[in-house]
Amino acid sequence: MKRSDINRIIESAEAFLKERQFVLPPFAYWTPDVWRGKGAEVARIVDRRLGWDITDFGSGDFRSVGLFLFTIRNGDPADLGSGRGMLYGEKILIVEPDQVTPLHRHKVKTEDIINRGGGNLAVKLFDSSEDGELADGEVVVFTDGVRRTVPPGGTIILEPGESITLPDGTYHAFWGVNDRVLVGEVSLVNDDETDNYFYEPAGRFPDIVEDDAPRYLLVNDYERYVARRS
Repeated sequence: MKRSDINRIIESAEAFLKERQFVLPPFAYWTPDVWRGKGAEVARIVDRRLGWDITDFGSGDFRSVGLFLFTIRNGDPADLGSGRGMLYGEKILIVEPDQVTPLHRHKVKTEDIINRGGGNLAVKLFDSSEDGELADGEVVVFTDGVRRTVPPGGTIILEPGESITLPDGTYHAFWGVNDRVLVGEVSLVNDDETDNYFYEPAGRFPDIVEDDAPRYLLVNDYERYVARRS
């Protein structure tokens, strides 16, 4: 992806978030120069990958296959074994109409996907088999606490205010319907490095062509700008 395109996506996202009256934390607006002056005090932001996250999943076509995310809070996967500490994460997403997030599952993370407003959100579902293939059985999920059953590959439409709970192992793809959608994600600790399993090959973080200066840093930019932490 070109940095200039990423900057335009962020600028558009800022306008949509303002329209929906969703306010990001202050560090969202730190410039690259501000980041260069940071050190150990921002270790949690850097290590837990909080912040701007733009991906085209290696498609080269963000508008058709891509996603805007901002990770607001996240725990440490190392704490999961003890069952104590910050064991949760939260993201805000923007999904464009007909913009697909490819079919994938998580081995560890259970998550709630919440339509926070705008258009409708379509969620396509499969269970996974023990070897990671698509299972041919019905898929059981809960939408706002209501048990729902769909056939393999079935789609549930979430209208504004509705949510779906996706257990670990559930394959899911989603896209906006009719209009762009503000989507919340509340989950178990999020680990984008090791807990995304795409059914077909996809890249979680894009290769960036630096044709412009960054408007804000992405989570995959931090290591180049923030001094090593002691």
